Amino acid sequence: MTELDQAEHDTGVDPLDVEHDEGAGDPDEGAEDALLADALGAPTLEAAVEAVLLLADEPMDMLTLATIVRRPADQVEAVVRGLAAQYTEEGRGFDLREVGGGWRFYTRGDCAEVVSRYVVDGQQARLTQAALETLAIIAYRQPISRGRISAVRGVNVDGVVRTLITRGLVEEAGMEPGGHATMLRTTPYFLERLGIATLDELPPLADHVPTYAEIGDLVDLP
Repeated sequence: MTELDQAEHDTGVDPLDVEHDEGAGDPDEGAEDALLADALGAPTLEAAVEAVLLLADEPMDMLTLATIVRRPADQVEAVVRGLAAQYTEEGRGFDLREVGGGWRFYTRGDCAEVVSRYVVDGQQARLTQAALETLAIIAYRQPISRGRISAVRGVNVDGVVRTLITRGLVEEAGMEPGGHATMLRTTPYFLERLGIATLDELPPLADHVPTYAEIGDLVDLP
């Protein structure tokens, strides 16, 4: 009697059948997980929630967040609250807080000193070219939304706008009429830094834009 025959005799189960059952999984389970990941657009639901909330410039309500990640609201809420508790337990430098009916990332209160140092040091630094371009767009086309600024510049401007707000050069100016976008405008401090009293004293754009003939000298025009 072979070892396999002895095992079957002792247990009443064919070892080959056991090996087959253990090695085989539900073929549909892997396909279903792959489809869910594709619909989610991220490796996990936790990763999707973090990615979206990192981009939010104002608290995001649960229904909106659930719509974006394409999962039931109760499932998304459980993940959000779990992440918030995890960050607190780990003593991270940021919180995930529920404020005004929505969720958003904030720096932790006991990190205020280092954050303040960063802000103060940043006030002394020169604005980057990207920040200057964004500030010019806001100055000449205000009030204007982040989306429209991004359309003009062709890149995401969330980080640059946050820098301008932190520096006191730009502020929020209510909501877009008939929409949900937050509008932006320059501040009195912006005028003070430029040494002008009103926006009417900004130099006309036409004075700094080359004429059609001047452009033609540089490139071949039809």
